[in-house]
Amino acid sequence: MLLSLQGTFPPAILALADGTVFIGNSIGATGTTVGEVVFNTSLTGYQEILTDPSYCQQIVTLTYPHIGNYGVNAEDVEADKVHAAGLIIKDLPLLASNFRSTETLSQYLVRENTVAIANIDTRKLTRLLRTKGAQNGAIVGLASGEAVTQSLIDSAIAKAKAAPSMAGLDLAKVVSTKAPYAWTQNEWKLGSGYGELTQPEFHVVAFDYGVKKNILRMLAERGCRITVVPAQTPAADVLAMKPDGVFLSNGPGDPEPCDYAIAATRTIVDSGLPTFGICLGHQIMALAAGAKTFKMTNSHHGGNHPVKDLDSGRVSITSQNHGFAVDMETLPANLRATHISLFDGTLQGLEHKDKPAFCFQGHPEASPGPHDIAYLFDRFTDAMRAAKAA
Repeated sequence: MLLSLQGTFPPAILALADGTVFIGNSIGATGTTVGEVVFNTSLTGYQEILTDPSYCQQIVTLTYPHIGNYGVNAEDVEADKVHAAGLIIKDLPLLASNFRSTETLSQYLVRENTVAIANIDTRKLTRLLRTKGAQNGAIVGLASGEAVTQSLIDSAIAKAKAAPSMAGLDLAKVVSTKAPYAWTQNEWKLGSGYGELTQPEFHVVAFDYGVKKNILRMLAERGCRITVVPAQTPAADVLAMKPDGVFLSNGPGDPEPCDYAIAATRTIVDSGLPTFGICLGHQIMALAAGAKTFKMTNSHHGGNHPVKDLDSGRVSITSQNHGFAVDMETLPANLRATHISLFDGTLQGLEHKDKPAFCFQGHPEASPGPHDIAYLFDRFTDAMRAAKAA
């Protein structure tokens, strides 16, 4: 942060569960937040990252040094509120400039009651997280005129230590919609904004485990009229809607406690309906088939992760956001791997050998991130088209 800004923003404390402490400046709401501290390597897309429900109960460190330079607008949100527990950045620029900007990042964080810290050594923090793995932390944003004291530091460390582990947390039902709703909005275009689907070819039921809006838009762009349902909706209710396909969304937390989603997915896949899962949906589809998942030491968060398509050999640069992965060694005979990460060899894609069901670990809708893997949406619509023609 520029030195001229330090007098404008009050102090803030970041404390990790291992006792590491950083002192910086509060650029968001006054107060304390706790969560699992992770790092994201995306260069842009801070607004989409903050509003991604998959970041529920996580404090996001952005490794790119200058965050906030293009401001915030009302269109680039992936949910109706900020879901990230907090934000950690290096530099907050003096000015925010973009023709779509309506407010600054700091104004947005305050309005969304999100605690955030700037002006700390994010390179040091990232190296620590990379070496030791993600760990819980606490950010304390002080009010104007307050000073950092040892008692505040000790309290922040204690809160970080007391925060619950992400392992075992079922957060999908926490962030999910409470009632079904219809979705027909499609992708944004320069000059006209978002459009509306007027002639749907398919009806898709989407389980909301923490779905991002742009995922729904990309389905609508391909002719899908979508009925979004709560995470705990029984399979019988979905099958009664007679959809052409079922979508299992992204979401936060540990997939193993989501027994309701695992049971529903097993029934839906067994029915023969084309089924497509992303992120948490990918893990749930694997669990429903009998595979196992595990918590990663180094989670994947960023817009620059190389993933190899095992069928074509094509390498795509992808957007990632997950702390759990499917154990490739536990795949049952009726599942096969389709994609792997070239960073660490972890499983990135699966498909059923005997059913029109497949899934992907990353976020192929590229919000934020590259568009390389968007072809999976076309694969889903192709599967529904083939099923209708059969």
